[in-house]
This record gives sequence, C-alpha cells and structure tokens, in this order.
Amino acid sequence: MRLWVICILLVALLAGPASAAGDPLAGEVVFKKCLACHAVGEGAKNKVGPVLNDVVGRTAGTAEKFKYSQALIDAGSAGLIWTPETLAPWLHKPKDVVPATKMSFAGLAEQADIDNVIAYLLTFSPNYVPAAPAPSAEASSAPAQ
Repeated sequence: MRLWVICILLVALLAGPASAAGDPLAGEVVFKKCLACHAVGEGAKNKVGPVLNDVVGRTAGTAEKFKYSQALIDAGSAGLIWTPETLAPWLHKPKDVVPATKMSFAGLAEQADIDNVIAYLLTFSPNYVPAAPAPSAEASSAPAQ
C-alpha cells in the first residue's frame, strides 16, 4: 500500500500543477457527476461520500464524521494529502491510486474535466496553501553571500 502511495505521489509531482488551466465554472458542470455521492458548499452533509469542502490540502481519509475504507485511511496515514497534483490521478481512476477504496466511481477520462473539477474544488478549499517549490540544485549549492 505504501509503495502505491509513494508511486502516485512521485507521478503527481513529476506531472506538475494539475489545475493551472482549470476553469471552476466548467468544473461545476462536470461536478454534477459527483453530486450523487458528494456535496460541497454551505450546509453540505456527508452522503455516500464525504463532504468535499476543504478537501484540497486535507490528508486522505480524515474528513470528520465519515466512515472511510481502511485502504483510504491507510493511504492518508502513509502521507497521501489531497493537492491538485494528487487529486488528478484520483479523479482519473480512483482504484489506481487506492486499489481497495470503496469509492465506486470509474473516473474522468478527459484531462480538461479533471483540471476543471480541481479548479472547482479549490473554490471550496480557501485554507489551501500550495507547498513552496523546492529549491533547485543550483540554488542550494550556490555559496552564501
């Protein structure tokens, strides 16, 4: 399990920012596919899936008052944090990220739809602060002045 999470995180980091071209208004339309199981916004309540307010930046498997699969709890314990980079492969094919998840959604095939849903979810994650980029090898080896 831990190896899967590490592999997904590496792929996500190499892929770069997933939501750079995302359109939250288009994402709201695509998100209608998610509404049977998830809710967002003021007054949202857990359904078959958890509320997705503040999902971006949250450790996987940790939303309050929701009973997650042990696989998703374990993925979060192993370090899976929902960021635009980790949400992209999850939204494409959840069972590739956490094989034993109880989420039955097959995934979104189009990258534009994924980017748009991430942009939409970011509008409900006001506390998310992207991690600062790691310093380049050149910058870290330069002598201090």
